[in-house]
Amino acid sequence: MSLTQSWIDRAEQSVMKTYGRYPLVAVRGEGCRLWDVEGTSYLDFLAGVAVNNLGHCHPRIVAALREQAGRLLHCSNFYQIPQQIELAEWLCEHSFADRVFFCNSGAEANEAAIKLVRKYSRERHGENRFEVITAVASFHGRTIGTISATGQEKVRDGFTPMLPGFRHVPFGDIEALRSAITTNTCAVLLEPVQGEGGVNLPPAGYLRAVRDLCKSHDLLLVFDEVQVGCGRTGSLWAYQQEDVEPDVMTLAKALAGGPPIGAMLARQHFAAALGPGTHGSTFGGNPLTCSAALAAMRTLVEDDLLNRCMRMGDYLRGRLEDLCGRYDFAREVRGRGLILGMELTIEGAEIVKQCLQKGLLINCTMGKVLRFVPPLIVSRAEIDEAIAILDGVLAGQPESRVH
Repeated sequence: MSLTQSWIDRAEQSVMKTYGRYPLVAVRGEGCRLWDVEGTSYLDFLAGVAVNNLGHCHPRIVAALREQAGRLLHCSNFYQIPQQIELAEWLCEHSFADRVFFCNSGAEANEAAIKLVRKYSRERHGENRFEVITAVASFHGRTIGTISATGQEKVRDGFTPMLPGFRHVPFGDIEALRSAITTNTCAVLLEPVQGEGGVNLPPAGYLRAVRDLCKSHDLLLVFDEVQVGCGRTGSLWAYQQEDVEPDVMTLAKALAGGPPIGAMLARQHFAAALGPGTHGSTFGGNPLTCSAALAAMRTLVEDDLLNRCMRMGDYLRGRLEDLCGRYDFAREVRGRGLILGMELTIEGAEIVKQCLQKGLLINCTMGKVLRFVPPLIVSRAEIDEAIAILDGVLAGQPESRVH
């Protein structure tokens, strides 16, 4: 029996089957590479689903974790935590926000944002002001609250009834959003780029129009940048590319480059609604994860990885568009920076599986959109290697007609 099969058999006996897992047992990572228990190397263009923005085991993150682990792993939020304060200061200095709440994941960050907008609106407008408008095809997490906010039926299937207070409108349709606003509406929650929904970009001017609409109706604007924040689109925050600032923003995934952390950022005027006892997180903002996040965010800026992301993103997009021009079933490439999607007219699951077998890790969203989110440190040579593998897989599809 192989080592891989041995681990799979053990998992079958002890781990809940909440994931459709591939037969890969990961044991080591470095840069854009991941190794399995058999010693096989993979080029990782999934990056832990947009978590490993600096690649696997970046030296500065590893050093920060090692140093902090020898001093203090955890401390209650009943006390002041220097690393948490430093990280909050950094995030506020580099964004629109004045205050930060720390938690452990994107879903938790979005839960905190939903609580904030409801509580603020209740205090300002009364108890009937509680509804949040979100977008069709959105994804905001896996808790009962965040699947209620999510605009995908498959995520909600089996968990009804959903929590009341959410309306879903087509992403990018400002008139649909305008029509959905009622006297009960308190906020609009959007991803500046929809990741899980198929790497969907808003039409030009849409987010600005949403901002204006929120202002005219006294609604809070929340941007979920869990997947697209922290440099993924080529700017520190995706909203910066639209020249639109939210009132609240949620982060997670790449914030610490691997260790679990989430954050909700807000302007002080709104943040004040969550006073002592209104919300909390036992592990949120602990010294270990905040040390890693400080290292990750400082590296992102100091190593000029935002410009690198734009350059490599343009190069990867060009190579993917070349493939679109060669294969009839490849419709288009869309995205920003290094979150790119290739929409197909055929199912993408088998393509993902075959890429893995040839040493390339990607995934598929919405059934037919291949998603590419490599580390921001990716090189042209690694992109060329990935494209060569993908080209070979696409050429082998039954529907393939190469031009």
